[in-house]
Amino acid sequence: MRHSDALPTMVNEPSRQRGIGAKSKPGKLKSTMIRLKNDKHLYVLMAPYMVLFFLFTVLPVVLSVLISFTYFNMLEFPRWAGWSNYTRLLLDDDVFLIALKNTIIFAVITGPISYIACFVFAWLINELRPKARALMTLVFYGPSISGNIYFIWQIMFSGDSYGIVNGFLMRFGFINEPILWFQNPQYTLGIIIVVQLWLSLGTSFLAFIAGLQTVDKTLFEAGAMDGIRNRWQELWYITLPSMRPQLMFGAVIQITSSLAVAEVAMNLAGFPSVQYSAHTVVTHLIDYGTLRFEMGYASAIATVLFIIMLGTNLIVQKLLSKVGE
Repeated sequence: MRHSDALPTMVNEPSRQRGIGAKSKPGKLKSTMIRLKNDKHLYVLMAPYMVLFFLFTVLPVVLSVLISFTYFNMLEFPRWAGWSNYTRLLLDDDVFLIALKNTIIFAVITGPISYIACFVFAWLINELRPKARALMTLVFYGPSISGNIYFIWQIMFSGDSYGIVNGFLMRFGFINEPILWFQNPQYTLGIIIVVQLWLSLGTSFLAFIAGLQTVDKTLFEAGAMDGIRNRWQELWYITLPSMRPQLMFGAVIQITSSLAVAEVAMNLAGFPSVQYSAHTVVTHLIDYGTLRFEMGYASAIATVLFIIMLGTNLIVQKLLSKVGE
């Protein structure tokens, strides 16, 4: 009798569990609606930014991806072209492959070096007194906001004997005649890399300075009690984990600037450069987008660059998440 009484209870137990599960979903939905209602003023404040972000960031990216599958010359209505733009880009466009190679070389060299340099200089300057820190910050940040900075480098690497570099090398007997720096593919990319590194202490540098200022000083005292004995341990276990938002922001900025280089190459090496020695993905995009008006093909170039940037950012984000472990 007891066994028969227990049997219905055991049989009905799954149904009760299903009933509980079924009720939990409306409960979650209700709690979400209540939370949205309670925080509606926050969403109202966020609405202007979200509208602008959607109109000027999300929507252009989506439209660019869609246009990349069409033939569009700005005069006729876009015609569907399927994967032909990407096939042409990756299989038939030799200049794009040169631009992709130059961009990867440029990014692999300038990206990590400039990122580390931004943090190292910010870390060293942060140790100075406030007035000296402000002065040194301006000195290091100045080149990135100056106006006609390329004029200086054009004088330095001028192709005649009056160029500073040529004059120095000829005076000390390293060369016998001037070198045409920007007309020789052997030197062009290297010079542009040096100039970009000189310009790299920009927004990321300021972000790191700000991040170092916000590190809680009491963490260093707690770390000393937990066994941290030197500045390198403080840097790895306290400073860097406390600066993860700034580190991630700086990584995004440096990745974007290193993969989207164009202005330096165009101003110093010309457009197009000799034998496409300084040709990058962005200059290739400018060529087809603003000169030839092949907007479908230009959108395909932009989409490939966007995928490369997105993938690189995701990899860097995973690496930065392990800082301090």
